[in-house]
Amino acid sequence: MGTALRTTPPGHDVILYDGHCRLCGGAARQLQRLLGKTGTRLRSFREDGVLADFPGVTEDRCERALQLVLADGRVVEGLEAIVVALGRRPLGALLRVYYLPGLRQLLDALYRLVARYRFRLAGRRCPDGHCAVHFK
Repeated sequence: MGTALRTTPPGHDVILYDGHCRLCGGAARQLQRLLGKTGTRLRSFREDGVLADFPGVTEDRCERALQLVLADGRVVEGLEAIVVALGRRPLGALLRVYYLPGLRQLLDALYRLVARYRFRLAGRRCPDGHCAVHFK
């Protein structure tokens, strides 16, 4: 896994996603369906107090990429987080192709591009109606 960040171990896997992003919310719901009853919890990093539970996992990191906090406190981000989360499911071993040199770099670049422009691609979901305050 690509990152050395560690945080407070939650005792179960937690996926931190952007709850104000329509694309991210849809992807999170699909990910939850694929994960089934594995004990993995999905939380929007935009909810009050969520990031306080995970010291070192900053809003800036979450703005750039989905974060997977593993049960032991290790943090994996972006497309690799999805590969790791789904890698334990049946047929998850097929996702190891992500780690092939060249393919990983290409897929990560595509992920970063989509993440950067996610609001332009899919729009925002702002339950409090204050999007202009949160986003430029």
